[in-house]
Amino acid sequence: MKSLMIAAASVAALAIAAPAMAQDMTPTGYGSIGGATINAEGADLGAVQGRVGARFGQYFGVEGELAGGVSDDSTNIGGVRANVDLNYEVGAFAVGYLPVSPKVDLFARVGYAKSDFDISVPGASASGDVDGVAYGIGGQYFFNDKDGIRLDVTRHDTDNGDADSVGLSYVRKF
Repeated sequence: MKSLMIAAASVAALAIAAPAMAQDMTPTGYGSIGGATINAEGADLGAVQGRVGARFGQYFGVEGELAGGVSDDSTNIGGVRANVDLNYEVGAFAVGYLPVSPKVDLFARVGYAKSDFDISVPGASASGDVDGVAYGIGGQYFFNDKDGIRLDVTRHDTDNGDADSVGLSYVRKF
């Protein structure tokens, strides 16, 4: 009899917990648009960044990112002054969230990104791309149920050089 009651209580607990777990995993979509500064091997570049993502419950999400260069810079490459211009950056990330309050989240993300650059030196120019692992941290604050701001730092780690970006974005849940 005691075993039957424990089994019944266990089944009841599972019956209550299963819908709650399923409800927590319903994806919440979001998008963001903002600006970023990117330091790529000494060149400080500017970009417009956009993201689309889905958050599954409180702690996990995925997002795609697309950026386009809006300002270029010069740097020394092998002792020669070179102009560097970002054409685009595209990436996909897994995101882990740490809710601090109902309006504030901290997050870490890891994924894969590809960037395409134009590089010119006196008398020559070339276009090329780099790709590799990208990872970062950040935080977001929501003013209400739908609208917020996001600050993040991302490291792009490639065999051909590294780049760091710092972005500030408007976020909209949908």
